[in-house]
Amino acid sequence: MSLRTGATRPISLLLSIAFAVGTLTGCALQELARDCGGTGDRVKEMAALDILDSRPVKATVARGFEEVDAGCWADSGDVSVYANRTYAFPGTQAEVAAHYRTAAVRDGWNQDPEASSDGLCFVKEKMSLQIVFLTAEGLAEDGHGSRPDLTTGAGYSINVDSFVNSGVEAGC
Repeated sequence: MSLRTGATRPISLLLSIAFAVGTLTGCALQELARDCGGTGDRVKEMAALDILDSRPVKATVARGFEEVDAGCWADSGDVSVYANRTYAFPGTQAEVAAHYRTAAVRDGWNQDPEASSDGLCFVKEKMSLQIVFLTAEGLAEDGHGSRPDLTTGAGYSINVDSFVNSGVEAGC
């Protein structure tokens, strides 16, 4: 038995058109309008911020995190660039907090007025800066396994985020 190719071609064409129309609706259409294209220079600027290299005495760049992690993400029409640095510190969280409260202000950052009073969140221009203390559970969730160098003392990451071409204000 042979197939009639004259009838299958129009059906294939119709299915292809239906698939293309379905792909270009909803969120997919939004993502075509807003994505990370053209953010390369901004990502480089964020990665070079001096505050990312500021750290308390005895803090070291954590093994496996030697490079600044910087990039861009797009979600639901919002585009954000980010830069992160992770440190191991044998001291206390209070020592880390004291260091960054001084270093951030010296670098022109202001404590985010909407952040909790004990939080380490700062804003500058359209950027937000946050210090996050690391836990064994959080590291495991992120695929970094057991890291006693980051969970004894005060392992932490310093994160800078900035929304691009958006009305979203900087904040934590």
